[in-house]
Parts: sequence; structure tokens; C-alpha cells
Amino acid sequence: MDKKLRYGIVGCGGIAEGKHLPSLKNLEDVEVVAFADIIPERAEKLNKIYAAGKGKVFNNHKDLIKEDLDAVLVLTPNSSHAEISIAALKSGKHVLCEKPMAKNYKEAQDMLAAKDASGKLLTIGYQSRYRPDSQYLKTECDNGVLGEIYFAKATAIRRRAVPTWGVFLDEEKQGGGPLIDIGTHALDLTLFMMNNYEPAYAVGTVYHKLNKDKDTGNAWGDWDPDKFTVEDSAFGFVVMKNGATIILQSSWALNISTDVREAVTTLCGTKAGADMTHNGLIINGVKNGRQYELTPNLKAGGVAFFEGASQNPEILEAQTFAAAIRGKGKLCVLPEQAACVTKILEGIYKSAASGKPYYFEG
Repeated sequence: MDKKLRYGIVGCGGIAEGKHLPSLKNLEDVEVVAFADIIPERAEKLNKIYAAGKGKVFNNHKDLIKEDLDAVLVLTPNSSHAEISIAALKSGKHVLCEKPMAKNYKEAQDMLAAKDASGKLLTIGYQSRYRPDSQYLKTECDNGVLGEIYFAKATAIRRRAVPTWGVFLDEEKQGGGPLIDIGTHALDLTLFMMNNYEPAYAVGTVYHKLNKDKDTGNAWGDWDPDKFTVEDSAFGFVVMKNGATIILQSSWALNISTDVREAVTTLCGTKAGADMTHNGLIINGVKNGRQYELTPNLKAGGVAFFEGASQNPEILEAQTFAAAIRGKGKLCVLPEQAACVTKILEGIYKSAASGKPYYFEG
């Protein structure tokens, strides 16, 4: 086996402990050797669990990126994604940054420039692309089964599931609420299927209607109304340059009992349509003068990105990044695509703030 890839983790909170580090344990060719967090105790904890206490621990990213590392995972609040990713790229490290790419499009552009100048890889943690239903639908889209996709819905709707820990409710550190947190997954998935990254304009609405509720019925306990500074729901109407329309709907708290789904897409094309439902992926169309619905069996087989690939989305994301670093595969999530997601999200927020459509330049 080739020499193991050496990784550093910046940000040792929930996303590191819940997603990335458990996934990396499944990769025999990767070792995590450095941990950084502004709360040293968190870095120390993960060092003991995932590096048997043999890794180096830092309280800032600037010292970590000086280490002999192949790659850095940026798992911090959204406000620091750009700063840390750019620093890591400039230091000669490949970077996997958690979603969203950045708080705003300018920061995303700066990250792209740093990537180009460094010659290193940059990818963003949109793991929903690696799900079996996503892989199957992407193949259908690429094969032209749906024809021209001209209408889509990107859905990330929670009824009462506001994350009350960390900095999720802090607008300064996160840049927004459900739109930038989970709506970003649904939008990324939709653009990925459509292979359309040229928005013309967006109309957005952002709501703070339930933030002050005290009897919340929230899945993770009552939120603190004084700390809930981001929106509770947000919606966007996006028109692409080719005339295609995308409706984006996102919420952490909404009085709704149907269509409560997260990180899914509905696509309508000239030849067929597709919908990620509670009952699985459904392809619909007309054959022999009859309407049909096809529900593929996604429990058997699947699209293999490369030999030995896992069917677990989080592990597959980690495997894909490591293979790309070794030159044995390609990235699934291109940073230019992720930058477009950030661009559209920013447009929706700006439209909501101004009460007018937001027109994208270029």
C-alpha cells in the first residue's frame, strides 16, 4: 500500500465527531495526525479517540497547517470557512471544507482563486450527492432519460427541528439559518442533477415568525428566543439563464404536516420526471400511451465511483476525496459548483432584504 495520507482536522465539534472522523476510520490509507480547535479540550478528546493520543493538538489553524500534512478538513462555523481553507491551500494542503462553501459569494470566489494558485484540490462536504438515490438519479439525468429539466423543487423542510447547540442560531457566525444550513444541500442536489450552474435572478422571502415561541415542541428541546437570530424558514424562486425554474423551500420550524423532507429534489423534464419521496425515488413518464411510475430497488448494487467504494454516503465522500488526492479518481463535488450554490443562496437573502428580485451579474 502507498504511504498513508496525513490529515489535519480544524474544528473538533459535532460535524467532526459525528460525520468525518467516524468515516475516516474506515479508510486504511488515511491517518489523522493533527487536531485544532479554539476549545483545546475538544481537540484533545478527539485526539485520544481517533489517534490514540498520538496526534498533535493545536488551538488554532495557523499552527496546524505548518505540519507535514497532505490534507486539511475545515469543519468550523461558516464564517471561518474561507479564511481557513485559503490558508490551508496556500500552505500546500488539499482541502475538504464542510458545506456551505462560504458565507457569501465573494469569499467563495477567494477560495477558488486560492485553489487555482495552489494547484491543490478543494472540495465541499455535500454528502447527499453520494446517496444511492442521488447516484441513480444522476445517472438517469446524465443519460438523458428526463430530457431537458426545466422545472425543479429543492426541499429541506423540518416541522420543528431547530438545532439548539453550537452556533447554529448565531447569524454572525453562520450567515443564516435553515436556508444556508440544510437548504444548501437541497439546492446543491438540484443543480447537480440539472447540470445547470447559470442563474439569472432570484426572488426570496425570509421569515422570523416562530423564533420567539416558548412552547416550541422542538425535537431537540426548546430554543432560546433571545439567541435565535437567524431565520426559521426561507423560500426562493430562482430562474436560470436558460429559462429553467427552481423553487427552493427550507425551514427548521414551520407549521406543516406534509412534505416534511430534507435534502431532496423534484425534477420535471421534457421526457420524464423524478421525485425523491418518503417511499423512495420515483421516476415518472409516459410509455405506450400510458402513464408509468418506476421505483428502482436501491438496496442492491449501485453506482461505484471506483473499486471498493462504500455505499455509505459519508464514507464514500471520504473515499472519493482520498482517491482524488492519490490521482486514482475524480472529485464528485467541484468547488465551482459549490460556489454557485453560495451565489444563489446569497441572492435569495439579498432579495428578501430588499423586497426586490436579485439579478446575478455575469
